[in-house]
Amino acid sequence: MMRGMTDVNVNGLSIGILGGTGDQGKGLARRFALAGHPVLIGSRSAERAQEAAGTIGAGARGAANADVAKEADLVIVAVPYEGHKALLESLRAELAGKIVVDCVNPLGFDKQGAYALPVEEGSAAQQASAVLPDSRVVAAFHHVSAVVLLDPAVDKVDLDVLVLGDDREATDTVQALAAVIPGVRGVYGGRLRNAHQIEAFTANLISVNRRYKAHAGLRITDI
Repeated sequence: MMRGMTDVNVNGLSIGILGGTGDQGKGLARRFALAGHPVLIGSRSAERAQEAAGTIGAGARGAANADVAKEADLVIVAVPYEGHKALLESLRAELAGKIVVDCVNPLGFDKQGAYALPVEEGSAAQQASAVLPDSRVVAAFHHVSAVVLLDPAVDKVDLDVLVLGDDREATDTVQALAAVIPGVRGVYGGRLRNAHQIEAFTANLISVNRRYKAHAGLRITDI
């Protein structure tokens, strides 16, 4: 184990993914299901969620967002930013007491490419924390290519996942969860107040990927 890594046991942890019918959510769901975790895909439409779960296999199940939020041990938020706040407000009771992992990137796009959008609370993760005062919000999985996650030819994902939050037990758990994906390390990246530049950096990665026709991620050196 590299220094600073966590030895938290996440075996058997059930993972719910809100917005699991999108490519990012579906890709994460696929990798966690392949790693042996019970995975629940959430959507506004239970039928769409069930269809997405069927394409993943490995025991993944689909249901309406509220049912997923209530049943899962840990919930990942992978919805488009424009629906982020309203969805979380509607699930405050179901998500109380749970680790909620926000991987939403508030981005805009124009002819010059991707750019970061301003968020009143500072970041999508801080917005989630404000909306969910009874949940343990962690920011993570922002820079993972959905194309790579969904590619059956990719056995190992060459990537570090930066994990940010104010609850040490929660960030340790999410670091350990990231590491169940072969090739991935979960690396502590600071407090939740620093999530804005992590989310915004996704615009830079999109620029890298467009220029070099790649699916680039991050590796942190010297740890």
